[in-house]
Amino acid sequence: MSQVDMRASFVMPVLNEEDYVATAVASVLAQDGLDERELLLVLGASTDRTDEVVAGLAAAHPEIRVLHNPRNAISMSMNIGITEARFPVVVRVDAHSVLPPGYAVTALRSLRASGAVNLGGRMHAEGLTRYEQAVAWGYNSPGGLGGAVYHTGGEAGPAESAYLGVFDRAAVLGIGGFDESLSRGEDWDLNRRLIARGGLVWFEPALDVIYRPRSSVRALAKQFHASGRWRGEIIRRLKGRVPVRYYVPPVLVAGLGFGAALVLAGAITGGTAGIVLAGVGLLPALVYGAWVALTALRAHVPGAVRMRLLGVLPTMHLSWGVGCLLGILMPSRGHNAFAGR
Repeated sequence: MSQVDMRASFVMPVLNEEDYVATAVASVLAQDGLDERELLLVLGASTDRTDEVVAGLAAAHPEIRVLHNPRNAISMSMNIGITEARFPVVVRVDAHSVLPPGYAVTALRSLRASGAVNLGGRMHAEGLTRYEQAVAWGYNSPGGLGGAVYHTGGEAGPAESAYLGVFDRAAVLGIGGFDESLSRGEDWDLNRRLIARGGLVWFEPALDVIYRPRSSVRALAKQFHASGRWRGEIIRRLKGRVPVRYYVPPVLVAGLGFGAALVLAGAITGGTAGIVLAGVGLLPALVYGAWVALTALRAHVPGAVRMRLLGVLPTMHLSWGVGCLLGILMPSRGHNAFAGR
């Protein structure tokens, strides 16, 4: 068996991440067992102290290279980093993530052993505050983000996409890199095109990456609305040829909206017919509310976290669903999504 080439270029898009980037960088610098490595930090036009923090990190660690992407989109930042990378394997890192010890070595060996062109592990969300812990539960559960293996875990094997991604650089360049017209969902789209070209995308459960979720209702809603908007854009472009689970949030929002319209019609109509209309219209909200309550009740988390799930789950589902419907109905414009996940 030939020896595995243990050289890697780590690429991290960074925008407005002053509270997280140092921890993410530290987890990269702690990776051992590599023959050579570099860390490319691709900076967007941050409005906080991110650039100052990164300048300090780069001054202290010569293996860090700082690149710039004033247009902010993750797809552009990744293409800049991949193009500038010096080594044959590119390890994508998120500024909200913390790579576990041995991540890179395990990933490179598994990439070559499986014959994959891209590989990823589990996005293991962990929160610090009670609210973040509720958001993390949503990320890790089918009741929050659905049943994708990179959220809930599973056995090693072929996958439709990969969290973060450990890429064969030549394979990614061979399909033209990330689609720069996408600000979110660019990773799923990249893997779709790699598979269409005959490449193998692999899930490796030994890679368990800590992810720090959003810490406020506003930040969570903004993140999920943007993600849903671009997922809707992908659905529209591909004429609906996407996994069925992507339709659940927009169908939920459409159902709730239709129910609200029936309630309004019932109030206008009045009488027995109006009561029937209003009753039927309330059903979607009652069923969804009962499902959220039951899901929260059955979650194996502290009571304070369980209470927050009553708000976190609808924020996730409805923000994504509204955004997805807008993305399906009208083309998305611009690259205004945060570079962080």
